[in-house]
Amino acid sequence: MTTRSAFDAVVVGGGLLGSATAYHLVGAGARTLLVDRADVGRATDAGAGIISPETNSRDPEAWFRFAVEASAYYPTLVERLAAEQAGDTGYTRCGQLVVAVSDDEVESFERARRLVFERQRSRGVPTAAELHEVTADEARELFPPLARVHGAIYSKRGARVDGRLLNRALRAAAEARGLVVRSGAVDRLVREGDAVRGVVVDGETVPAGAVAIAGGAWSDAFAGQLGVTIPVAPQRGQIIHLGLRGADTGRWPVVSAFHHHYMVAWPDSRVVAGATRETGSGFAPHTTAAGVREVLSEALRVAPGLASAEIREIRVGLRPFAADTLPVVGPVPGIANIFLITGHGPSGLTLGPYTAKLIASQMLGKQPETDLTAFSIARFNSTR
Repeated sequence: MTTRSAFDAVVVGGGLLGSATAYHLVGAGARTLLVDRADVGRATDAGAGIISPETNSRDPEAWFRFAVEASAYYPTLVERLAAEQAGDTGYTRCGQLVVAVSDDEVESFERARRLVFERQRSRGVPTAAELHEVTADEARELFPPLARVHGAIYSKRGARVDGRLLNRALRAAAEARGLVVRSGAVDRLVREGDAVRGVVVDGETVPAGAVAIAGGAWSDAFAGQLGVTIPVAPQRGQIIHLGLRGADTGRWPVVSAFHHHYMVAWPDSRVVAGATRETGSGFAPHTTAAGVREVLSEALRVAPGLASAEIREIRVGLRPFAADTLPVVGPVPGIANIFLITGHGPSGLTLGPYTAKLIASQMLGKQPETDLTAFSIARFNSTR
């Protein structure tokens, strides 16, 4: 077994969470190695990229508070990447519509409406001009294929980002600052007593001052060596890219209803419809007949005007889904130099860059600007 010179930090996993962590590490001057196995089906390559916490009524309060901070960080990051000429990220504020299309959604819409506007009143933001109810006609004017709705909330702050483009930009900017990227697999961690001292990559020992596991749905592979349970498992999501020839879709908002699906429009006459939430799918990143039917049926229920769209592409991602739906982020109690950044489920693109910024800070021995206790692995009462 060979040994190479030490790095200040090693990041395991080359999806958005890993690339963003590496980007922030090298930005702080740390000599960093990113090990990327490039697994087929990683969530970054298929995610919808919806960033609109103000309209979220599904996730717990801890998620909401963190997501508000995470979404506020996006403009700063995107501006920095642009200054570094790292390439397009696909980020833009396009707005979001939350709608009730059928009678069975009205009760859920009313609960969401109360929560969304209660948060708006208590926080004092967004302004009424930025977040408000709209009529059925106004909703269809914003998103022409939409069915006639029973109720609609519109947020001007809603945004979208292209996960593939953002990951590529973060990687390019980090490599320009000296990031070392290695294709391969981490066989195991180098553990000495109550500390991790590096990793073994394809049989080669790589010493490191700190290690971050950003392995997405595959992160549990290191649980045994750390003596903890990492309750993160793959949840398959199938997402369909539809083409509307000649349609100017670039200004259309994100649309979500209450059957846990969504639509995201992009400038190239494209609407992305998704996504299935197949808990228990295992590591099987392929399309299924039932999944495709589910996505198309829901898309046409909410937006029957998409019926003539062509199917351009179907993507499949394996979300790293945590047992309690919250991310698993931070140090492993009782073991020095090892950090987890996984379990974001369907929120990886929303929370990812900001989470990575905070983890990079912790890896370099600094206190993060936001308390991450709610997302600690310790909440699962695991012991070494």
